[in-house]
Amino acid sequence: MTRGSILIVEDHPTMREAMRLVLEHEGFEINVAADGQSALTMARTDPPDLMFLDMNLPGASGADILQELKSDSETSSIRVIVITAVGEEGREFALSLGADEYFTKPFSPLALLRTVERVLGSDEAADEP
Repeated sequence: MTRGSILIVEDHPTMREAMRLVLEHEGFEINVAADGQSALTMARTDPPDLMFLDMNLPGASGADILQELKSDSETSSIRVIVITAVGEEGREFALSLGADEYFTKPFSPLALLRTVERVLGSDEAADEP
């Protein structure tokens, strides 16, 4: 049984693979996209429970992808964790576009898992009476 599906949108192959390995090991079903257009297609075809979205992508920026996801009723409920090497200065902007969480690189596997559990866990908390 999987713990949920996650789409990792990251153009750096090593970072993408490291995230995939950590999350698969924890029982998540992982899909990956290296650019925004692929990410949008995948999100519309088979919406994940959660998306990691790099803000610095080739072609359409992460901000453009996030706005498009959140403005489409088919994909607006996908939880999005923005990942970036920019640092904290981009947090407010990303959250204003609809991101559920803002996560800076580099990061530890434990920090990655805790962030996923916090964002996905809010669904479980909402289901309790």
